[in-house]
Amino acid sequence: MTLTDALAAMPLVAILRGVTPPEAADMARALADAGITIAEVPLNSPDPLKSIAAMAAAVGDRMLIGAGTVLHAQQVAEVVQAGGRLIVAPNARDEVVRAAKAQGAAALPGVATPTEAFAACEAGADGLKLFPAEAAHPGVLKAWRAVMPTDLPILPVGGIDEESFGAWWAAGATGFGLGSTLYKPGRSAAEVGDRARALCAALDRVRRYQGRACG
Repeated sequence: MTLTDALAAMPLVAILRGVTPPEAADMARALADAGITIAEVPLNSPDPLKSIAAMAAAVGDRMLIGAGTVLHAQQVAEVVQAGGRLIVAPNARDEVVRAAKAQGAAALPGVATPTEAFAACEAGADGLKLFPAEAAHPGVLKAWRAVMPTDLPILPVGGIDEESFGAWWAAGATGFGLGSTLYKPGRSAAEVGDRARALCAALDRVRRYQGRACG
């Protein structure tokens, strides 16, 4: 599944920081059953590559699985070898973006300024992670949208929940990254699945109301 296809289906990224390999496959199945099409395991989670491999084996035909907090180019090959096809970072390093593209993975670097955003695009980024969203507001994204490519995916991440969807979507968000509002260590797969269904339904309501199927 490509990033474009996954975002069109359900533009929410499940950020599973702290997930462990024994629970990873069940967590992925619960998310996929709930309608989530993209999930990332941050590399500062316990044994993240094993979790990525387990998730890719379990739902790789239904979801785009990848890694978050990818800080160095050499980590990209490890993620791809484990089955990950999405490289997400909190920052924008050209070498990480280029390594992802060379390995056939989608690159979603983190940016906080227009300068970083345009540089990431020039490096080949498939989309941008507006991070941390708590430090910005929808007006920032609206201004970005006036000067950035109209088809460029931009996903606010950080402090996002269903109450935030409407304002950010109206400003031009393509989707959202969801961390602790969806998953926290200790939550069961069933609990995460229920939460994912509620969040998908909330975003669907926003999409229908605002008349924009995807960003």
